[in-house]
Amino acid sequence: MTTDILITGAAGFIGKAVLTELSSKDQIDMDGAPQTIGNILALDLSTDALLDLADHDPRIRLISGSLADKDILHQIAAAQPKVIVHLAAVVSSAAEADFRLGVDVNVNATIGLIDVARQFNAAPLFVFSSSVAVFSCADNDTIDEDTLPRPMSSYGTQKLIGELMVRDASRKGMIRGRTLRFPTISVRPGKPNAAASSFASGIIREPLAGRQAVLPVGKDLRLHLASPERACSNTLTAIALPQDALHAETTITLPGVSVTVAEMLEALQKIGGDDAVGRVIEQHDTKVAQIVRSWPGEIRTPRAEQMGFKADESIEQIIELHASLMPERSKS
Repeated sequence: MTTDILITGAAGFIGKAVLTELSSKDQIDMDGAPQTIGNILALDLSTDALLDLADHDPRIRLISGSLADKDILHQIAAAQPKVIVHLAAVVSSAAEADFRLGVDVNVNATIGLIDVARQFNAAPLFVFSSSVAVFSCADNDTIDEDTLPRPMSSYGTQKLIGELMVRDASRKGMIRGRTLRFPTISVRPGKPNAAASSFASGIIREPLAGRQAVLPVGKDLRLHLASPERACSNTLTAIALPQDALHAETTITLPGVSVTVAEMLEALQKIGGDDAVGRVIEQHDTKVAQIVRSWPGEIRTPRAEQMGFKADESIEQIIELHASLMPERSKS
């Protein structure tokens, strides 16, 4: 018996990392027990970036389209994957700028996917990607993982709605959910995106590649960070986690490295030299600053750590890892 897996948002940086990792394995730990990997359904609006992976692994089935498309939902219903990793999303600044788009993708598509999953013959394991943007702080404060969510952005609000839907569907036995509140991810590969936190990758990635980067916030801003590699490994930990380890609380706030922008630039200087730091241009953006200052600068996560989720060692380690992977990432 094999385990089929669906990844939505599979062409994104976390989705592609998870897909690559799964493709390298014959088995995966799932819900506390090893399982043989069957077909891997990789869904995104465009799957062109995944063609090489699919060419080298016959288990990968590329699906190009939107979760708003009934034909796509019918394909998922027919496949009945035992594991769903739901990463597809409209990111923070884009969700703030286009309310309707954010609701359609971050809320309605999630509800639609849960609605399909609840009709499977057996409740699938359902990993939902959320964000520390569900929290709000007076001014970039330190909080605990059980702090009450009070989002101050459309993106955070939409993700919180998704969290609650996953929790309720799990309570009803429709899915076996586990929601991951991801830290700000740095260093993201590829080009800058519409996330308010995009600068957290840009001020490292671009200077190391010989390009200028804009810093839209103050250097005193503190961020709760994780590398793409850590985001991937923690996603696999979520798949492996026995459902009874969650009890009734399906939401997990992931550990991260707490670091100021100034400390990020100091680490960049150590690794990339003065030339790299000199390519960072300070250009304040009030809208971006308001969004990210409402996020916690540090989150204490003892429950998540007890369940086996981990943080990166340091910002230096994150940057060094990115630098070592730059030739490979430049091909993406």
